[in-house]
Amino acid sequence: MGVGKTAVCRVLKQKLDNAVLLDGDWCRDADPFTVTDETKATVMRNISFLLEQFIRCSAYENIVFCRVMHEQRIIDEIVGAFSGGQVDIKQISLVCNEETHRARLGADIAAGKRMEDVLARSLARIPLYEKLDTVKISTDGKPIAAIANEVMSLHN
Repeated sequence: MGVGKTAVCRVLKQKLDNAVLLDGDWCRDADPFTVTDETKATVMRNISFLLEQFIRCSAYENIVFCRVMHEQRIIDEIVGAFSGGQVDIKQISLVCNEETHRARLGADIAAGKRMEDVLARSLARIPLYEKLDTVKISTDGKPIAAIANEVMSLHN
C-alpha cells in the first residue's frame, strides 16, 4: 500500500508487448470490506482463476500482476499454481521507507482515497518485505517511469 505498485504496473502494461494487467485489489473490491478465512480464500481463488485464463490466452505474452503480498506464503500459493507450465515468473517487491510511506498514504487519506487505519497496517508491514524471496526495488524519490524501467531491466 502506497509504494506505487498500481501506477508502476500500469506503465509496465504499456511498455511490455501484448500485456494484460491484473490488479489483485480488483479481486476483493467489496463493501463492506471484511477479512475472514472465507473472503481470503475467495480472493485467492479469484486471482488464480484470472491468472490461469490470461496464461491460456494466446493474445497475451506478458501478465502484469500486482497485489500486496507481505508474506512469503501468499506469494508461494499464487506462484505454486503455475509452476508446471511455460511461465516465467519475476517476483518483485516495490518498497519504500517509512517517511515516504507516511507522505504517500497521508496524502491519500487527506484526499479521501484511503481510510486512516491503512497507515498503521502498512507501516507495520514494512519490515516483512525484507524477509521475502523477491527482488526489492525502492520507490523512494523516484518517478514512476524510472521504477518501471528498473522492473523492465529484470524482464530481459
